[in-house]
Amino acid sequence: MFTGSFFHSMDNKGRVSIPSRYRDILQERQDRQLVLTNWDGYILAFPMSEWIKVEAKIGELALFRKDLRAFQRFIISGAEECPLDRQGRILIPQNLRDYAKLTRDVALVGAVRCFEIWDRAAFEAHRRQLEESINEEVLHELLI
Repeated sequence: MFTGSFFHSMDNKGRVSIPSRYRDILQERQDRQLVLTNWDGYILAFPMSEWIKVEAKIGELALFRKDLRAFQRFIISGAEECPLDRQGRILIPQNLRDYAKLTRDVALVGAVRCFEIWDRAAFEAHRRQLEESINEEVLHELLI
């Protein structure tokens, strides 16, 4: 499971190092390739084995529901296959860097079955908002 937050610098070519904890998970799954896609102002990064499951579920969506077709179009049109290089880095395609407004400093954030790639400043601002909005009732529901 992808957990934790890691801060890295993206080089001028758009390459970013994947945290060793995440690389270990990918190695256990025998995944040397990620699928990146746009989502909610940041990038979702799926191991190929998880992406195959996502594609299958998306393929089962009702074809003639306009809202589901829009969702499918958005997720699938942004999908890019990104192999890990020998140094454990990925090259984030320019269209996704533009979409997520990535600058040099990025945050890689665990999301259980995948992880997120954020511009670091945007992630820190989002995290502050989360801290203010989360209440104890949610925690109570999870633990009871």
